[in-house]
Amino acid sequence: MSMNVLVTGGMGFIGSNLVRYLLENRQDIKITSIDNLSVGANTANLKNLPASRHRFIKGDIGNAKLMTKLVRKHSAIINCAAETHVDRSIAAPEKFVKSNVMGTFVVLESLRRFNPKAKMVHVSTDETYGDILQGSFSEEDRLKPSNPYAATKAAADILALAYHRTYGTHVTVTRCTNNFGPRQHPEKLVPKTIIRALHDMTIPLYGAGTQIRDWIYVLDHCEALARVMDNGRPGEIYNVSSGNEIPNFEIVQSILEALGKPKTLVRYVEDRPGHDVRYSLDSQKLRSETGWSPRHSFKEALDKTVEWYVKNELWWRRQVSTKVLNSAPWKQKW
Repeated sequence: MSMNVLVTGGMGFIGSNLVRYLLENRQDIKITSIDNLSVGANTANLKNLPASRHRFIKGDIGNAKLMTKLVRKHSAIINCAAETHVDRSIAAPEKFVKSNVMGTFVVLESLRRFNPKAKMVHVSTDETYGDILQGSFSEEDRLKPSNPYAATKAAADILALAYHRTYGTHVTVTRCTNNFGPRQHPEKLVPKTIIRALHDMTIPLYGAGTQIRDWIYVLDHCEALARVMDNGRPGEIYNVSSGNEIPNFEIVQSILEALGKPKTLVRYVEDRPGHDVRYSLDSQKLRSETGWSPRHSFKEALDKTVEWYVKNELWWRRQVSTKVLNSAPWKQKW
């Protein structure tokens, strides 16, 4: 018996990789993906998928009529749709509230009113916790977001958990560390570094470049989401992390080395406001309850990522602009 899964934000980075991962690894699944094709989406992301198992719908998760129609027909919803660019949230936060909070509300209402037995995985971020100088955050730690993006994701998380507590809906929340891999928008650190380096442009690093992130290959995250969809307990939060805690300047240096480019391309620039110093998550709960662990080493995954961007210039060229590659995106008008 096939399982019908709705993936929101399907044309985005994590969403499109998730759709492809599920289709390749789960023959029992049929997928509908929805995306409003805003920033971060690329129509090339879901090309050449089997029409018998996947269909795409252009639409907004804030459209209550559309979401009611879609949620009714699916036994699981994985909510990847979100505005995710921190720098843009600093420059123009309103659209983040609309998409990340109100959009999630519409999905939850559709679930509550028209398909309360369906499962929902709400995909969130480690940024909701804020930064931590020592140790790692557990799912029980308080939320202390540092920027509008993280704040809107925290609000959506709390709303999702409240819907389980009040209405009994089968909602789980996942909070993942920094993803990287194929099909990531060129504004993000890894693809921006690759693209600028390929053109022998300087590589901007905020502040001293010492900000530490835990880097996870996107396909390892996708596997974690599939495990939570299948086995996650409703009303629970699951941290997703790989243990690859690396300063930003080392990430950039590794990319330059992989491309055979000199480290002299690096330029240290003004730091963005409210920049978190370090993220770190304890994902023991996910690992013990679902048996998940990352399959890819950091070096293997980064090499694959660099190779993908080198070979797929036609994919990223349509998304690249002077504003996207700017060294201070939060100062731009979006």
